Amino acid sequence: MTIRVLVADDQAVVRDGVVLLLSQADDMEVVGQAGDGHEAVRLASESRPDVAIVDLRMPGLAGAEVTARVVRADIGVRVLILTTYADDDAVMPALRAGAAGYLTKDATGEALLAAVRDVAAGHTVLDPAVQRRLVQLVVSEPESTVPLPPAGPAPEAGIPAEAEGLTRREVDVVRLVAQGLNNRQVARDMVVSQSTVKTHLNHVLAKLALEDRGALIAWAWRYGLADRTGDR
Repeated sequence: MTIRVLVADDQAVVRDGVVLLLSQADDMEVVGQAGDGHEAVRLASESRPDVAIVDLRMPGLAGAEVTARVVRADIGVRVLILTTYADDDAVMPALRAGAAGYLTKDATGEALLAAVRDVAAGHTVLDPAVQRRLVQLVVSEPESTVPLPPAGPAPEAGIPAEAEGLTRREVDVVRLVAQGLNNRQVARDMVVSQSTVKTHLNHVLAKLALEDRGALIAWAWRYGLADRTGDR
């Protein structure tokens, strides 16, 4: 399946570079380019791409507002933020607006292509710097807004009580995801298919009543699954 992509960035040299990278991928097609926020919203509505790559700071409308309008339109477009900034003032509004992914512009071309594929497949993709910041926020704020399941009876040694109900393989997936690995990397580490990893993730999110990958990462760090080695 070809992934249809819209690229929105007010810097022509950046926009052209991203378009060139995407055009070299056999499974991607660039269906539009925008140089400002209003144009990005219009083209998203007209061309209905699978993924819109959006810069945060553009004339007309900022990237977070572009994201909010595209998400509210409910037209099946998932937004991947690609920006220079990874501070709270940049990250939080974009994620609250509904961005499905957030990468900084120092990401490699391979990382950007992988992010586009993952976002198109319905996954959440976060730059490692953003993941670390979200973890810091969860750890530093005792009254976290991340939904957490009630603790059950103590499970087997090495696994926190909060993970009661997860299978051993599901716990392995959580640990790897919390380390910042994407589905492809998790599959390689566990010697399983990406579809198997996706199935495990869906089961984990349902069991823990968590909404997305970002919430799962925060949950894993809060309950010590991110830095436990455990038994395989």
